[in-house]
Amino acid sequence: MLFIHNIISFILHIDEHLNEIIRNFGTWSYVILFLIVFVETGIVIFPFLPGDSLLFAAGALAAAKNAFNLGLLIFVFFAAAVIGDTVNYHIGKTLGTTITQNRWIGRLVKQEKVDQAEKFFNKHGGKTIVIARFMPFIRTFIPFIAGSSRMDYRYFLTYNILGAALWVGLFTIVGYLFGNIPFVKDNFSTIIMAVIVLSILPPIISYVKSRVRRK
Repeated sequence: MLFIHNIISFILHIDEHLNEIIRNFGTWSYVILFLIVFVETGIVIFPFLPGDSLLFAAGALAAAKNAFNLGLLIFVFFAAAVIGDTVNYHIGKTLGTTITQNRWIGRLVKQEKVDQAEKFFNKHGGKTIVIARFMPFIRTFIPFIAGSSRMDYRYFLTYNILGAALWVGLFTIVGYLFGNIPFVKDNFSTIIMAVIVLSILPPIISYVKSRVRRK
């Protein structure tokens, strides 16, 4: 429970925690940001780590406090996203969707989440990898599903790179552009909550539609 509480606190007060990371680790902060995005996209049991909000907040801090170099920040996030999805793809290819049958992993990775991602993948094909980048939770499962489905790796890599470029570029640059606006500075936690809500709306809408169709 303490771990979950710390994750929620990090997401809701991500600006404060990023400032703390910068103070304590300096240039090593880039490595920490790389690892967070890599784990969120690359390890299927950690879909709850911050993604969209982290990119936005880091971009905003790069503008407001010159805490990060924008070009280096984008490169670090892009590399983490591409490598993370690649690792996730190979995990799926090796283990398949039976991973959720493991008692310990099954508590962290719910089968219904995997099934939802698989339906989304089957419906949209290769472009799912790009679309899923903008959908928390789903983006962690999609490369895993692509690997377990034996999607051609070169085909997967093309969409992987495109999706990472769009996702990282959009959220980081938008954060950078809005980071110096007084309203954003004064209401940063509220803005982050809005980013999170907007991020999770697509899967919620998709779930509601599927429930309505079933009825």
